[in-house]
Amino acid sequence: MKSPHFKTRRDLLKLGAGLGALTIAPQLAAQTKPAPLLNRKIPKSGELLPVIGLGTAIIFDIGNDLEKRAERTEVIRTLLDGGAKMIDTAPSYGTAESVVGDLLAAAKLRDRVFLATKVRSNDNEAFAAQMKQSQQRLHSQKIDLMLMHNVGFLDRGMVASQLAIVREWKQQGIFRHIGVTHSQDQPRANERLIEIMQQDKIDFIQVNYSMAERSVEDRLLSAAADTGTALMCNLPFGRAQLFRAVKGRTVPDWAAEFDATTWGQFFLKYLLANPAVNAVIPGTDKVEYMLDNLNAGRGRLPDAAMRKRMTAHIDAML
Repeated sequence: MKSPHFKTRRDLLKLGAGLGALTIAPQLAAQTKPAPLLNRKIPKSGELLPVIGLGTAIIFDIGNDLEKRAERTEVIRTLLDGGAKMIDTAPSYGTAESVVGDLLAAAKLRDRVFLATKVRSNDNEAFAAQMKQSQQRLHSQKIDLMLMHNVGFLDRGMVASQLAIVREWKQQGIFRHIGVTHSQDQPRANERLIEIMQQDKIDFIQVNYSMAERSVEDRLLSAAADTGTALMCNLPFGRAQLFRAVKGRTVPDWAAEFDATTWGQFFLKYLLANPAVNAVIPGTDKVEYMLDNLNAGRGRLPDAAMRKRMTAHIDAML
């Protein structure tokens, strides 16, 4: 029989047998208590952090649209009620940083969130001004994680001087953790990021990592583990490339061995199976997708042999 044609993640989710309202009848869902969400320690601080977070690029760039703001608030509530707490944003994401701050303040949810944002400027005075602006936009004097954004090709001296600034703010108690990101031409930037982790003793690093972009597996993941640097995975679905690749296909039966019932869980569990990964931060504006992402942080994870089987399966479709 010919496989059905699916265009969206919503269509793909209908194939799964995930928890809650995704696929279980309401009366059964009410009786089902989700398994605990996996937490991992931030190596430098020892704080436990749930492995599923929420990215806000594009999706939270919605300005003052009240209907969309209400939808995003429900996504945030779903994240928090599901046992997670990390929300990642940036001033370069249009209005997303302000929207996140407004929604958390209006719903009085700030205290439940591990809030991360970013800073980038070639001028140290503007660098500090941008961080102050982020405090205002987020309605929060204290920020859980401040990340220097896209540092892979910055001059080494600039990285050092700006790390000194964020380190000083951390010492003042304004930031609880600091780190760096890179999301452009990842393979070329990896060596620089490894150098920063080894020399500057940062708390976090954020990189692109998905089954469609695995360059960090060569050396960067092991460097993060060796240096005790927490690692966040940006773009874990490869800008939807992975969902496009599996369009019209069902999740393989053997995925049940690591409790993946949907493609979203399949893709995220692959990343979480590496203990160097502290959190994945897919973006979504749909409660059903947020629920599905949360379920990736529950149950069993694939072992090394299974991960090889997973990559072979996906590589044949990419």
